[in-house]
Amino acid sequence: MIVLGLTGSIGMGKSTVAAMFTARGIPVFDADAAVHRLQGKDGRLVSEIEALFPDTTGPQGVNRTALGEAVLGDDAQLKRLEALVHPAVAEEREAFLGQHEHAPLVLFDIPLLFETGGNTRVDKVAVVSAPPDVQRARVLARPGMTEARFAAILARQMPDAEKRARADFVIATDCSLDDTARAVDAVIACLIGPDSR
Repeated sequence: MIVLGLTGSIGMGKSTVAAMFTARGIPVFDADAAVHRLQGKDGRLVSEIEALFPDTTGPQGVNRTALGEAVLGDDAQLKRLEALVHPAVAEEREAFLGQHEHAPLVLFDIPLLFETGGNTRVDKVAVVSAPPDVQRARVLARPGMTEARFAAILARQMPDAEKRARADFVIATDCSLDDTARAVDAVIACLIGPDSR
């Protein structure tokens, strides 16, 4: 099995690219989706998060806006949250690998792959990338996004140029979806051959 890590800064189109891998039959572990499950209604981290960060949860689980306000820009609080969340996500990832142990290729969709050292747990890395103006327009179009929030998120992420320099593959998303899909097909073909899916 080859484990491909997929990453990219906010607004680069990573979710779209991950969906393209899924559509081609590649099992995808979505770290963000795992976090949502763990923090959602009846999620197993909800009570622990409430204990660490009072008034950040409710009947539907973690209030991500309230939790974000509690930790964004506060390294000590962020580290407390990560110490709780990262091991739980790692358990989910191991379970995923067990479920797909016979797949020739699996994809780990991890936004902070380099920042958390996750690149050491994958065989190859693909970075999704677009120019800064495209990224900015996409992110600021999101509901509830502000310039300050965008800046705080970017400050936590490795610069796009550095990610591209460290990647085995770069998948551009400032082009047509067909062009991006062809790049995805090329990555799959390079790793396991064009007819291995």
